[in-house]
Amino acid sequence: MATFLYRIGRWAFRRRRLVIGLWLGALVLAGVAAAMAPAGEEEDLSMPGTESQEAFDLLDERFPQSNSQGAEARLVFRAPDGQQVTARENKAAVQNTLGSLEGGDQVESATDPYETGAVSKDGTIAYSTITYTAGAVDLTEPTKSALEDAASQARDAGLTVEIGGSALESEESPGGTTELIGVGVAAVVLVIALGSLVAAGLSLLTAFLGVAIAFALVSALAVPLGLTSTVAILTLMLGLAVGIDYALFITSRFRDELARGSDPEEAAGLAVGTAGSAVVFAGATVFIALVGLGVVGVPELTKMGMGGAGAVALAVLVALTLVPALFGSFGRRILSRAVRKATPRAGNSPHSVPTAAGQTGLGARWARFVLRRPMAVLLTAGLGLGVIALPVLGLELGLPGDESKSVETTQRRAYDLLSEGFGPGFNGPLTVVVDTSKAADPGAATNLVVKTVREMDGVASVGDPVLSQAKDTAVLTAVPQTAPSSGKTKDLVHSIRDAVSGVEATTGAGILVTGTTALNIDISEAMADALIPYLTVVIGLAVLLLTVVFRSILVPVKAALGFLLSLGAAFGVVVAVFQWGWMADMIGIEQTGPVMSLMPILIIGIVFGLAMDYEVFLLSRMRESYVHGASPGDAIVNGFRHSGRVVAAAAIIMISVFAGFIGMSSPTIQTMGVGLASAVAFDAFVVRMAIGPAVLALLGHRAWWLPRILKRVLPNVDIEGEALSRRVPAPATEPYAAVPRLPVDRH
Repeated sequence: MATFLYRIGRWAFRRRRLVIGLWLGALVLAGVAAAMAPAGEEEDLSMPGTESQEAFDLLDERFPQSNSQGAEARLVFRAPDGQQVTARENKAAVQNTLGSLEGGDQVESATDPYETGAVSKDGTIAYSTITYTAGAVDLTEPTKSALEDAASQARDAGLTVEIGGSALESEESPGGTTELIGVGVAAVVLVIALGSLVAAGLSLLTAFLGVAIAFALVSALAVPLGLTSTVAILTLMLGLAVGIDYALFITSRFRDELARGSDPEEAAGLAVGTAGSAVVFAGATVFIALVGLGVVGVPELTKMGMGGAGAVALAVLVALTLVPALFGSFGRRILSRAVRKATPRAGNSPHSVPTAAGQTGLGARWARFVLRRPMAVLLTAGLGLGVIALPVLGLELGLPGDESKSVETTQRRAYDLLSEGFGPGFNGPLTVVVDTSKAADPGAATNLVVKTVREMDGVASVGDPVLSQAKDTAVLTAVPQTAPSSGKTKDLVHSIRDAVSGVEATTGAGILVTGTTALNIDISEAMADALIPYLTVVIGLAVLLLTVVFRSILVPVKAALGFLLSLGAAFGVVVAVFQWGWMADMIGIEQTGPVMSLMPILIIGIVFGLAMDYEVFLLSRMRESYVHGASPGDAIVNGFRHSGRVVAAAAIIMISVFAGFIGMSSPTIQTMGVGLASAVAFDAFVVRMAIGPAVLALLGHRAWWLPRILKRVLPNVDIEGEALSRRVPAPATEPYAAVPRLPVDRH
């Protein structure tokens, strides 16, 4: 692979105008496609194979007339203190408000709370449901303004009015202050790490181009593939983070080769052949892990995985082709001015060149510190991560609703008013679907279901059944006594399902419990059940891939265990922040509650790939040194000398990018930002830079041991570019070049 990528690097360098032109053309085409595509809509979560989803599918079949895709708003009215909404002046204000909406553009209907009985028992709160002919994304600004003006009209009459439902929801869009701060921090780190504005700008430019193409493609495919704004933001987040990192690794290797006196074209080929091999492997692991999210069976999770995988694939292609093409355009200006003055041109003697590899930097000094005290470092870092991971024992999964929004939003205030007036379970009603098509007596079967549900503890009320046009399906609404996110509501759903199973056996009817609350419970339980199998597959894949790459048994096991430690600590942070509320105010999280059920598996998939990034970039240099004859300790020091600073810079960049998304209002994006930023911090700085070298120091030569049978069976992917070192003799400045070959087979 190294030889093939070496040729790609040299070809891109020589044909730089063609390569740059092709990428700019791809950007223009993607941008035009995105501009011409219709806006996508936010879709509800679904989970094929669950009882809730089966019930929804049955309702779509038996009640086609009610399958409206239009947006919905719920106007919630509260009378002034000491008054009731049924008082003449308040009733007139409510009806005038609703009258101003009826017949409006895109308005289908507006219910009268005094006719539908949507008034609380104490008479202080009422609500009206307004349905629209268009989805939330397609509602025009005048339509939304009319709704807000109607609410203001009622407020002027002395009523408290809040607006719930989907009508005022808007797609989450990137580009806020925190995201820009994250990118700014990344730019500063690049300049410090590379010491050159040109080199830093190159890494940022290529990352922006790749992520712009990916974002445009997601926008263009939003309607045909049903991609939501969350998919687009994840694509942007991942594409930007890995795009900068991959460009940084190849640029850093190119600078090293130039500093050693290599010709720029040769340096580009060597950089892509060596660092590019690690980029391909790292990108492939992220890609596989994200695509693997599809096996969980949640369509939204599958789409998020595919969007993120596409962004990563584009980042790899950009790093392997556009980056060396820009090397050809900028040449030696990639180096800092001081290094350019001290570095000879190609063809001159490089023996006195002060390369970064030959200097003793912070990375090498840290590696020597770990080598002197491996057990102390291992115990301190391991126990520290273990303590941080303790909150994960209390992990609760759920799906966010209006109750998770800020109290500053009208949707959250509407939710609270409805809970106050109609009970906490009103915002999460359960829908019981009775399929009587095979029942001997449909009416008796339906009545028995109603009686059974009404008699259950925890049920506040049960509405009258609604029959389908064919009279073969009945639907009744059961309102729990507890809130949608309460554990008691979860127990009630299971209790109802257990209770009606006896009715099914007696009557022959099919009975299903569904609704948004029941679906959320089913999805959360499915995610919890899939967590361990998916984690097992990911760990197995990590061990297998790293065994092939590093031709070792213990190195992959060490990497997998380290991944579990960093993952546990990241989940501990997520639980502490989003469930317990620790430092929630500091990062703008106003409402705590269960962790979104999709997050653990999504974070596992992403962090797995990113963890392998740092493992490969650090250990490939260590193994490269080791197979050339260096001792295990010297190999660790050489690995940190070459890659420690770059890996640290890459980790800081990725943390900055992920943390930049914490400021968004979406709980999903906030959770991803906190989880991924903390996971990268723990994995890069604690696991890979402390626990990793400590374990390798304790293992010594055994770290690189591989059974003879596996040596014969496993392919040699040559991620260290050994084939290139045979073709291109290393200059004497390389720290292991003068080390005599040991009479052992280290391959």
